[in-house]
Amino acid sequence: MTKIPTTVITGFLGAGKTTLVRHLLAHAPKGKRIALIINEFGDLGVDKDILAGCGDETCREEDMVELSNGCICCTVADEFIPTMQALLARPEKFDHIVIETSGLALPQPLIRAFNWPEIKAQVTIDGVVTVADASALAEGRFASDEAAVDAQRRQDEMLDHETPLGELFEDQLSVADLVVVNKADLVDDATLDKVEANLRAEMRPGVGLIRARNGHVDIAALLGMGMGSEDDIANRPSHHELEHGDQTHEHDDFDSFSIRIPSVNSKDDLLAVIEQTIRDHDVLRLKGFAAVPGAAARLAIQAVGPRVTAYFDRPWKDGEIRDTALVVIGEQPLDRAAITQSLQKAAALAA
Repeated sequence: MTKIPTTVITGFLGAGKTTLVRHLLAHAPKGKRIALIINEFGDLGVDKDILAGCGDETCREEDMVELSNGCICCTVADEFIPTMQALLARPEKFDHIVIETSGLALPQPLIRAFNWPEIKAQVTIDGVVTVADASALAEGRFASDEAAVDAQRRQDEMLDHETPLGELFEDQLSVADLVVVNKADLVDDATLDKVEANLRAEMRPGVGLIRARNGHVDIAALLGMGMGSEDDIANRPSHHELEHGDQTHEHDDFDSFSIRIPSVNSKDDLLAVIEQTIRDHDVLRLKGFAAVPGAAARLAIQAVGPRVTAYFDRPWKDGEIRDTALVVIGEQPLDRAAITQSLQKAAALAA
């Protein structure tokens, strides 16, 4: 029996995993049927909404499954295994499965799950792809150079989060079969060379590294690696496992919540409010959609630290509620009331 190959896409918050998946689905060979499992962080289904319809024939909306009841590495037995069994039980078989993990997920427990008898007989990991944010790394976040990090921390309060998040990033690098250095166009060549040198110091020998902008990677590099990564888990050490033994990995350090804003004044005003809110309240990540007056299309918003990007991703559908929905992610304790009040300034501007 030929096993179904599975690509696991991991990487830190805001590195561009969803953008990479969108590119993959849009450019996969015609006739290749792909199932997609998305581990969303937050309760608005933002990532699934971004991806729905982008692959039509390749990955239909009914072939997309969202796991939003917790980080995938903590819900392997309760949610991931049953989800995989349900996909495998469908009468139409898939040619490939793609899993986009939460940016806070440790990949090792997920990879180990592919050795469960219910899964191993039918599925194998084709490859683990870790997406890295070249721009963030160039600014000193998640770098191995402690002196550079300390110097940057004195200027940027966001780096108070460096230690725990850095460990997660190390784990995502150590397990990779391919590292995609995304947003390579946002840094100069000399800086990019230094970023890649730091990454290679954390990667296993022989692992591939490629540069990308906007998640655009040759599909031939993403699919068909044939690694069987689940059989090599012993050679992909986890920082958390080495430091903490068999202790259960929890995400008590992180918090997320969603907010809806009925109306905003303009795109520029909304993005300015978002940027100021992030700076004032140490928000790690913000993502969502907005309804902009006079625009027939939905505005997709992605923010990593103080860097905010936005683009119109698709026209509003008939009957669709046109409002602004955002997911806020950060380290506990997030001051939800203050953040909500700050974001609602965008609505006050419209009054």
